Amino acid sequence: MSTQLSKQELQHLIAKRVAKELKGPCTVNLGIGIPTLVAEYLDDDQVYLHTENGLLGVMDVEEDKIDPNLVNAGKLPVGEAIGSSFFNSADSFAMIRGGHVDVAILGALQVDERGIIANWAVPGKNIMGVGGAMDLLVGAKKVIVTMNHTSKDGQSKILKECTYPITSTRSVDMIITELAVFKVEDKQLKLVELMPGASIEEVREKTEANFIE
Repeated sequence: MSTQLSKQELQHLIAKRVAKELKGPCTVNLGIGIPTLVAEYLDDDQVYLHTENGLLGVMDVEEDKIDPNLVNAGKLPVGEAIGSSFFNSADSFAMIRGGHVDVAILGALQVDERGIIANWAVPGKNIMGVGGAMDLLVGAKKVIVTMNHTSKDGQSKILKECTYPITSTRSVDMIITELAVFKVEDKQLKLVELMPGASIEEVREKTEANFIE
């Protein structure tokens, strides 16, 4: 059962499934958290990873080759692929807002049954920073959300309606959790795949939002 795996194993399970959605040539922005793990599972050298702090051509880096000045938007060390390019943050966001990012992979706190996400603020808690999610939701051609299906207390994070402040009025295209893969079609969730070890009964039990099969 997928639910018997460790937290780290579940995160890698999700990241590995996301990687199957990426076919080059394309430019892909990886968000903070689970999305950063996707780079480990890419085998297409025409998938070019973008980070909004100014690098196109992101790749994994071995621990003994880490450059402390070379990090992604989540402050994690990264490597630079052959042919990569550096640019300032303003140019990076111009790329995003100009529609030059093919796929954005984001984390989320909540998502509703129309594919609207909340991922930048929790009521009553300090906001560390909005980040680039709002821009990516507007500018990226396709948006894939990676998230745990439930919160730490077992509550569904796929809701009829978000209770946290939403990030954008644009619906995402896919949601991938440790239990299921959903596509968003006509602002409706469609279950297209069960993750390894998950059952349809478990998905129904842990999903507050309505979805079609």
